[in-house]
Amino acid sequence: MIKSSGTENRWWPQLQLTLILLAAFGFSFFVTRFNRDRKVALPSSTEHSSASIEKVQEKRSEKSSPTKPQEPKSAPRPAPEGMVWVPGGEFWMGTDSKDAWPDEKPAHQVRIDGFFIDVTEVTNAEFRRFVEATKFVTTAERAPTLEEIMSQSPPGTPPPPPESLVPGSLVFTPTDRPVPLNDFSQWWVWTPGASWRHPEGPGSDLKGKEQHPVVHVSWDDAVAYAKWAGKRLPTEAEWEFAARGGLDRKDFSWGEEPPSLTKPQANLWTGNFPYRNTAQDGFVRTAPVKSYPPNGYGLYDMAGNVWEWCSDWYDRDIYKRLGPGEVTVNPSGPSASSDPLRPYTTQRSQRGGSFLCNDDYCSRYRPSARHGGTPDTGISHVGFRCVLSD
Repeated sequence: MIKSSGTENRWWPQLQLTLILLAAFGFSFFVTRFNRDRKVALPSSTEHSSASIEKVQEKRSEKSSPTKPQEPKSAPRPAPEGMVWVPGGEFWMGTDSKDAWPDEKPAHQVRIDGFFIDVTEVTNAEFRRFVEATKFVTTAERAPTLEEIMSQSPPGTPPPPPESLVPGSLVFTPTDRPVPLNDFSQWWVWTPGASWRHPEGPGSDLKGKEQHPVVHVSWDDAVAYAKWAGKRLPTEAEWEFAARGGLDRKDFSWGEEPPSLTKPQANLWTGNFPYRNTAQDGFVRTAPVKSYPPNGYGLYDMAGNVWEWCSDWYDRDIYKRLGPGEVTVNPSGPSASSDPLRPYTTQRSQRGGSFLCNDDYCSRYRPSARHGGTPDTGISHVGFRCVLSD
């Protein structure tokens, strides 16, 4: 049994929240956000994880024109219900935009095979069918263990009191006034009892939200669902290729035009983050799937609404280690997680941004944008969709 003093009991909840937030959201997100504009040098990784990716060496002249898209390959069979075929091909993954985050650079060429992908994010109704069929209990519905908490904590961190180890998840809670945007604990609240069934905490439910994307699902939960459905999570390369909808090297999944308030293309934060959301795009939190126009492949919500888990380990600097002129074929990501700003945390990749994305704070609703999260953590703006190889 763990003994802790009254003093520790008072400060541990705040430390616990900070550790969970750093694990779920990423210290690099906040450090980068506030150092980027000041051009402060960020630490670079001294240890590189080996990438388990097949590379094809193709020497190209620096002045050569971009490779022309390959002719679409027809689907090998009819698409399963709720999925569409995305033809394989070659594209530019990542970006060299001056406004991009460091982990998106440099742009590089990737070739992938065709695959089927869910038209929408997995909904509450779909996830409920999985739970009813398997009796699955999600990460947020299970009390965290002491070992899980301490494995994500810096050396020397005192253990939490036993009473704090209860089921729950992080819930976005808007502030009532402007706050410093480097203090994320102002709007993220560790909420006992929050889960996919109770997305805003005890007292909330899924009534009227059957077609909203499921949230508070960890990477482990998403993998379990995918296996049950006979599918898998997409690789980062597959996800980005699909998100672009055939529009190579464009800033957004719909083209080059910035998000519109008069004809919204995605569920983003409109107003002043994190205290005032005008809901000019139609929604304050998650939106029902198919609420906005699809991209060129007929896929919905590839920007905004909820972040989506991918199968890859998250490596912040993996693009920087690719050789010039190389075309990476069917990359499945690195063999291990690597982030010099989060050395004690393993992460899986997330893509697509969420309803909290706002250009004054987070512009990660672009196809090239990346993010990492611990695989055993859920949060109120993270969901997923699945793919299926031919």
